[in-house]
Amino acid sequence: MAGSALFHGSQLLMHPRWQRTGPVEDQVRRGRFMAENEEPIALFLVGMRINRWRSLRSWLPVMFAMPGMLRELAADPESGLLGYQLLGGPGLRQVTLIQYWRRAGDIRAFAHDSGRLHRPAQDRFWKRYFAGNGAVGIWHEMFSVQKGAYQCLYGDMPATGVGAVRGLQPVVPKGEHGGYQPTTEPIFHSQLQP
Repeated sequence: MAGSALFHGSQLLMHPRWQRTGPVEDQVRRGRFMAENEEPIALFLVGMRINRWRSLRSWLPVMFAMPGMLRELAADPESGLLGYQLLGGPGLRQVTLIQYWRRAGDIRAFAHDSGRLHRPAQDRFWKRYFAGNGAVGIWHEMFSVQKGAYQCLYGDMPATGVGAVRGLQPVVPKGEHGGYQPTTEPIFHSQLQP
């Protein structure tokens, strides 16, 4: 059963937070941190909504195809995938996968490569989709962001999101006009409660 789509799909549900690179940790980093933003990044959000629970043949293959694609990408450092994270909700009907990529061109190259798992899975999906008469909904959004044009701030959090794939820099507030500056000590002793 270890090689089956059912096994891999259930693994995705039981272990919903995966990161390919960067620190994988549950330990809280005390203080404020910002993600390094000296490189461009592309975010790809893809989601599925189960519109009819009883139509297993429509939505189950969609859900079980994703783990194989993620494993394929994670095994190939040249793919451009930096990391990913699965989010549930709203409600039990919907899941969203956030993927962090080097650039948008890497996403397009993967999506259209007939030698990769995505293209055949997409072709099978569209055949089932029209026959399923609205049993499952899918969506995706892609954002391409230039270096220095994004800000990711984390307070008392484990490394997550862009911070997990790009690295974290301890920061402190600049002053009255906002913004942050690098520091070696991310905890603000003057702000700690006795």
